Amino acid sequence: MEILHDLESLRSLPGPVYLAIGIFDGVHRGHRALIEEARADAKKSGGTAVVMTFEPHPMMFFQRAEPPLRLSSPRHKELLLARQGVTHLAVLPFEAGRASQTAEEFVEDLRAACRPLGGVVVGADWKFGKGRAGNVGLLQRMGGFEVDGIPAVTIGGKPISSTAIRLAVGRGDLSFVAEALGRPYAVFGQVVAGRKLGREMGFPTANLETDGFQLPPDGVYAVRVRIGEQTFSGLANLGLRPTVSWDEKRMLEVHLLAFEGDLYGREIEVEFLRFVRGERKFGSVEELRAQIGRDVAAVP
Repeated sequence: MEILHDLESLRSLPGPVYLAIGIFDGVHRGHRALIEEARADAKKSGGTAVVMTFEPHPMMFFQRAEPPLRLSSPRHKELLLARQGVTHLAVLPFEAGRASQTAEEFVEDLRAACRPLGGVVVGADWKFGKGRAGNVGLLQRMGGFEVDGIPAVTIGGKPISSTAIRLAVGRGDLSFVAEALGRPYAVFGQVVAGRKLGREMGFPTANLETDGFQLPPDGVYAVRVRIGEQTFSGLANLGLRPTVSWDEKRMLEVHLLAFEGDLYGREIEVEFLRFVRGERKFGSVEELRAQIGRDVAAVP
């Protein structure tokens, strides 16, 4: 997948260019509907389909004091989009200049950058530009390119959105989340050094920091872990580890079954498959060790 970091880079792509524009946090089924439409339009015309997104998330720019929790990091988003067959991804910096740009100015910039701009695909309720004044109607009125406003994909009559998925993850509704995403919910990050407490108990763990990302409730989960092209079953503990060390921030510790080796510094993806039990404080480390052994035995 080719990653572009400014509008000028679009000039080098064979036209007409069809842009699927959005934040794509989590890359859920609604996002994939936009991508498929842009891809189909580009195929008909012999042009290029491009997914266009922004970093940081615009809500993080406008709500710096309390930024929203994210479903996917920029790096994770890239991997998820690549798995969908995206060949070109434009990641535009969202900063003061972009935030103050009118909707009309932004569209004119797109026109100038693409040779030519064949079409724009967005969600039907997408808003953009200064004061969120731009919408599908404005795109259509400006003319000169195709405009597709894609209706929301729904589950039980309710639209799929990144906000709805965040709320579902927070309450532990992994079934809804998996249906909305078309895959299990996952977090992605680099393994960091821990206190090796799991290793001392006979269950070595890979530790991930979780700051800034939406997570399910604290507890123990059956998980699937992706390391490059390999996958492993595992058991994860999410929380403050009250028995061995009361941490000030939540940590995700993952014990991989049938894995040997050092993961420090490696990037891994942890998919939450099933809630096993809540996190609780045990009377001793021996009690905790025995319970972990039972938890591991229960993971298929």
